[in-house]
Amino acid sequence: MSRVLILGGGGMVGQKLAQRLQDEGLNGAACTITLHDMAFPPDGAAAAHQVQGNLAEAGAMEALAAQKFDVIFHLASIVSGQAETDFDLGWQVNMQPTWALLEALRAEQGKDPAYRPRLVFTSSIAVFGGPYPDKISDTFLSAPQTSYGAQKSICETMISDFSRKGFIDGISIRLPTICVRPGKPNLAASSFFSGIIREPLNGMEAILPVPDTVRHWHASPRAAAGFLTHATGLDLARLEGRRALNLPGVSCTVAEQIEALREVAGSDIVARIKPQPDAAIMKIVDGWPRNFEPQRALELGFQAESSFKEIIEIYIEDDLKQPA
Repeated sequence: MSRVLILGGGGMVGQKLAQRLQDEGLNGAACTITLHDMAFPPDGAAAAHQVQGNLAEAGAMEALAAQKFDVIFHLASIVSGQAETDFDLGWQVNMQPTWALLEALRAEQGKDPAYRPRLVFTSSIAVFGGPYPDKISDTFLSAPQTSYGAQKSICETMISDFSRKGFIDGISIRLPTICVRPGKPNLAASSFFSGIIREPLNGMEAILPVPDTVRHWHASPRAAAGFLTHATGLDLARLEGRRALNLPGVSCTVAEQIEALREVAGSDIVARIKPQPDAAIMKIVDGWPRNFEPQRALELGFQAESSFKEIIEIYIEDDLKQPA
């Protein structure tokens, strides 16, 4: 039975992943799940073990690596807006623990040459910077324009090199913006993409800080959990050394998001969205990619939604507790 570790297991995507593994197993086979995070929701996904701690603390990664998990999902990070405003914390959390984990896994592989865990790292489309083509292909240059994007890009490179040397078997998956996120807003600059859908559906006002012409790349939390589990079953030799993948999603404008909400829930719900420009958020969003052509991921079997309406319907089905 495979032993699975989810770093960032108390977060939204970590919880979705843990529940999927609990319900379906890992590639159809039963597995034992260990979640690691600084905190866990009181009514969260079941797991064999929950380990509360801070990955940035000395010795944390070494202690986890010593347990020799078969599969490690590395989801732990601080979000884009916080990484941009707190430069030191961004590097301390989003880059340095990944180096510590890789070094610790290399040390374990040195003791046992047969040990080579599958490491699935959640990267981000923030690794890209403009100017952009109409659609970003699999060969487009990674040139991040935020600290968060730089941190993710460096982690991708480290994972690729440690894999090349045979210490791990790693893959970095560049998640679209995950939407609609359940729960409360976070400090991510992209939080409003979920907020303008989630809050109106829950009977609350939502602030829109950018023009409705802004276009972005989205996938649902359900799709994110599917991306992660699918990545564990791939023959990574098919990546031919290029171990970072752009994943499928839905490209749409904010106006198209709002129209999809209108179609699903009606104009009274849409009326709860209030434009309130925020120059700081607009500056960050202006540097983000808008559309992709993720041919490699599609050929490898990764799947996402085909419309933003479908993304809203998944939120309603999976996470909306009290319809407005």
